Amino acid sequence: METNNNHKNIATFIHLGIFSRYFFPFGNFILPILLWTVNKDKSEFIDKNGKEAINFQLSILLYTIILGTISIPFFIFNVLGDASFYDFINHDDIHINLSHPGSFRTLMGASFVGIIAVVGFFLELVFIVTAAIRANKGEEYRYPLTIRFIK
Repeated sequence: METNNNHKNIATFIHLGIFSRYFFPFGNFILPILLWTVNKDKSEFIDKNGKEAINFQLSILLYTIILGTISIPFFIFNVLGDASFYDFINHDDIHINLSHPGSFRTLMGASFVGIIAVVGFFLELVFIVTAAIRANKGEEYRYPLTIRFIK
């Protein structure tokens, strides 16, 4: 099926709309969903690109929540130092120390999670730009590591 320039442009803006998160909260969801829902009946190409962009953002949100959940213990043990579970239950000798960094293992764990987050951020940018370029050419693009929530 031939895709006309208008459909290519709408699909491109659906992908580029993800960058609106830098201008207003949840823009990475609002603008692509808005563009997709208004235009999805115009062509199958727009519908596929809209679903793909939204699924990618939902997947990124899920991965961010998981990464954040994994990083919480590193933060807690870094701030609370050597406090044990017994200390928490009995409220015994818990000191919050913001000036002394935690153990080397905690620091390495937090660094590893941070590195994964930074690499993920740059990969996300590359994937979005690639999807927009492909959409502009009328080609289909499937984001890597995307869970297909909307089929």
